[in-house]
Amino acid sequence: MPTVCLGEAILDLVCERPVADPAEADTFRPHFGGAAGNVAYAAAAHGADVALAGGAGDDPWGRWLRARLERVGVDLRWFALIEGLATPIALVTTDADGEPSFSIYGDGIAATIEALSGRVEQAVEASDALFFGTNTMVGSAERGLTLAARRRAIELGRPIVFDPNLRPARWPAPAEAAAAATAVVPGAFLVRTNHAEAEAMTGEADPGRAAEALAARGARLVVVTLGADGAILRGEAEADVPGVAAQVRSTVGAGDALMGLLLARAAAAGYSPGAVRDALPDAVAEAARATERWGAVA
Repeated sequence: MPTVCLGEAILDLVCERPVADPAEADTFRPHFGGAAGNVAYAAAAHGADVALAGGAGDDPWGRWLRARLERVGVDLRWFALIEGLATPIALVTTDADGEPSFSIYGDGIAATIEALSGRVEQAVEASDALFFGTNTMVGSAERGLTLAARRRAIELGRPIVFDPNLRPARWPAPAEAAAAATAVVPGAFLVRTNHAEAEAMTGEADPGRAAEALAARGARLVVVTLGADGAILRGEAEADVPGVAAQVRSTVGAGDALMGLLLARAAAAGYSPGAVRDALPDAVAEAARATERWGAVA
């Protein structure tokens, strides 16, 4: 059975040159996007049996996204193109340091809600593990779906992989985003955060102490990524992995690339802590390579 990734696929329109201000962008190129979609895509590209539970609009760009997912072998039985909904678009620009700015148009979660209403627990039951983030926890409808999926995974003893992917601007208050993320840590097999997310969720500025705090709250494994400085692992397995040199173009999707490889390796090994530890150096290298391209996935 596959690992099911809960969430959206969207179209990223990327300006493939650095700009000081988004208004300086002149041309944009289409790329696959969406945090959950990126992770599912990357995991499948690394050989994982993975499904994407979500949706997009039944329009040319939704069909383009679906074709990309099919090409790498993502299981789409829980993914739907919804008639009457437009596939959401993110206009993406990056500055000289590769840091992105996003302007998102359309509702990427609406299609996911419609695609999974009444079916999200079935998706979990038909899967070996569950992956999700907080993008499907902002509004009450999608939060209900996400928490129902998590609850069913816990009931069935399925491993849960949680990547907060905090976007505070989407929430009424940043503290609400961090609180919602922290609340679903208990029972997770793996939590993956970046340094800022770990600090927001724990109040600990030191990444090692933040990782240990998340493990103490009920995660078996915690990975905190540190950008160019690599990543650390705490919990039932431990590792400190240095960064990998890269010629950075854009950091868009680097964390998703890392997460996709970790998910693929963990799934192949039956979700053992040692598999995550052993895969982390390759995952850090994968994230570095992702920063050298403009799109989130290859």
